[in-house]
Amino acid sequence: MSNDIGFIGLGVLGNAIARNIVASGASVLGYDRDAAAQYAAVADGVTPATDVAAVAAQCDVVFTCLPHGSAVRAVVAQIAEVSNPGQIIVELSTLSISDKDAARAALVQTGRRVLDCPVSGNRIMALAKGLTAFCSGDRSDYEAVRDILLTFCRKEHYVGAFGNGSKTKFCGNILNLVHNTVAAEAMVLAIKSGLDPQMFHSVISGSGSSSGMFEVRGKLMADNDYAVEGMNFSVPLKDSQIIADHAASVGTPIPLYQAALQFYHAAAAQGLAHLDAAAVCRVMERNAQCERPA
Repeated sequence: MSNDIGFIGLGVLGNAIARNIVASGASVLGYDRDAAAQYAAVADGVTPATDVAAVAAQCDVVFTCLPHGSAVRAVVAQIAEVSNPGQIIVELSTLSISDKDAARAALVQTGRRVLDCPVSGNRIMALAKGLTAFCSGDRSDYEAVRDILLTFCRKEHYVGAFGNGSKTKFCGNILNLVHNTVAAEAMVLAIKSGLDPQMFHSVISGSGSSSGMFEVRGKLMADNDYAVEGMNFSVPLKDSQIIADHAASVGTPIPLYQAALQFYHAAAAQGLAHLDAAAVCRVMERNAQCERPA
């Protein structure tokens, strides 16, 4: 067994996280089935693994950062084939509670320990070590990986029993999407009212009216530049069904979230899906027939 930290899933977010772990002085053994993603991570100092099994065999701690439940099921099946009792798996993805529980059950049977630890933030925030982690599971396992979390998180929190991390993330995602959408609504009103968007962003940021989303994504809206390494619409749209299903399962209506979500669907329909989600502002500009000053 090496002292490497394992990392499976080196996409937009995973790459940024792995880069920060490497920058802290740790050695990261990483794998992604997409050769281009793995090559990009290697350029940032990650040691390439031949497959999932190699990561599972060689590392005491393995992070997984994967796009959907089927990807997690495939990775978990490959990890489970390798004997490595006592290994800690830190699952960073946003998935349904049932997918998280199934992954945990399969891995615990092999003597592994599993943490449900989704993160809040996008690639821009990840590169700046500005993520927030919601870690749930056995507290001693959380304590064992806390120093690693701090290599890529501004904040990390232990939130209790396994699954509480995902439940916290779902609620946070509602705030994220609604804040982003209302930031766009306010920006469009400011522009149509004749205010300079840069000035508006500057004076509202840090005030009682502001939010983290306004300060990060509102800057992109003010600049009218969404071709950044943030998070495009595909992730929040994917997560929306998971959140809706969870809310229904506990009998909680989420009408404001559902209303704001329609602007994300409109953005995708208008060909903006590849841009950062701050581009919801363009949907609202079109609705308001808003012309920015030259």
